Amino acid sequence: MPNQKTTPINSFNSSKSSPKSSPTSLTFLVNSFLQYCEVEKNLSQGTIKMYHFYLKEFLTWIHETSGTDVVSYKDLSIDVIRDFRVYLNRKISSRGTKTIQYNTQNRYLTALRSFLRFLIVERGLAALPPDKITLGKSEPRVPKFLNEDQIEDLVSVQDLSKKSGIRDRAILELLFSTGMRISELSGLNRDDISPQILEKREFAIIGKGRKVRTVYLSNSAVKWLKQYLATRKDPFKPFFVRYSGKSMDNNDSDGESLRLTPRSIQRMVKKYSRSAGISVDVTPHVLRHSFATDLLMAGADLRSVQELLGHSDVSTTQIYTHVTNKHLKEVYQKFHDREK
Repeated sequence: MPNQKTTPINSFNSSKSSPKSSPTSLTFLVNSFLQYCEVEKNLSQGTIKMYHFYLKEFLTWIHETSGTDVVSYKDLSIDVIRDFRVYLNRKISSRGTKTIQYNTQNRYLTALRSFLRFLIVERGLAALPPDKITLGKSEPRVPKFLNEDQIEDLVSVQDLSKKSGIRDRAILELLFSTGMRISELSGLNRDDISPQILEKREFAIIGKGRKVRTVYLSNSAVKWLKQYLATRKDPFKPFFVRYSGKSMDNNDSDGESLRLTPRSIQRMVKKYSRSAGISVDVTPHVLRHSFATDLLMAGADLRSVQELLGHSDVSTTQIYTHVTNKHLKEVYQKFHDREK
C-alpha cells in the first residue's frame, strides 16, 4: 500500500537558542526520540502520536513539578517516576469524573520505558534503566461484540438509493469480513482492491507495526465492494471517499483530500447502530471483536485468529477465549450441570 500523507509530529520547542535545546534536556531528547521513531524505526504515525501525547504530558508535569522549564534526563529517578505514578493514579479522565484506568496509566509508563531505552541504547546515556519502571496490574478486558442477528440489523439500515449508502454498506461488510483496523481501512487505495483482487477474494495490507498480512473477503463483502466501485466514476486514489463536507483541496490531483477519515467512519458506524436499535456501543473495533469472536465460536484455533487479526503476540488474542470457549461449556454440561 503506498504511503499516505502524514502530519509531522510538532516539536515541543522550536527555538534553537532556548536552553531546552540542550542535548541533555528532556525536551530535546524527547524530540530526538520521536524523530528516531519516525525516520529510523519507521513506526506508524499512530504509534508516534501515542508516544508524543504521553511524553508531552509527562514533560508538562515534570516542568510544573520542578518549577523550571529545563529538566535534564539525569534528573529522572525512581522517586520522580513514583511521584508521576501517584499523579496518574489521581488523574481524572477527560471523559468524566472518574480517575483514568490502570490500562491507560500503563500506556504512559510504556512510553516512558521506550524513551529511556532509546536514551541508553541509541544515545549511550547513563539514564534510568527502563526495567526500573514496573507496569501496574492491567484490568481484565471483556471485548464487546455483536451476534449474528445484530450484524444483520446493522447492515440493513443503509439508504441504498444513495451512493453514500452503498459505500457505507461496503465498509461495514469489509470490516466484519476482514477484522481490519479502522486506520487500515481508511488508508486503502483503489489499487489495493482492484477488480482482479476482488475475484481472488484476498489481498495484503500493511498493518500495525508495518507488518504485512493477508485478509480475506466473504461473498457478501465482494458483492457490496463491487457495487460501490460501480458508483465510482472518478479517477481518485483513495478507496473510500466522502461525498459531503469541505471542498476538495486545490492541486489535489489524487483526491487525497476526499479520503474518508477514521473519525468519519466511527461516526458512520455509530449512526447506523442507533438506527438499527442496537444497545451495544458499536465502534469499528467492536466489529473487529465480532470478526474474531465469530471465528473462534465456529471452531477456529487461536493462532489462526492471531494471524488474521495481525496481533504480534498471541496473548493479545487471548482476550477472546473466555467468551468463546465452547469446550469448557460442554465439559460443564457433561459433568456438572445435571438434574437431581
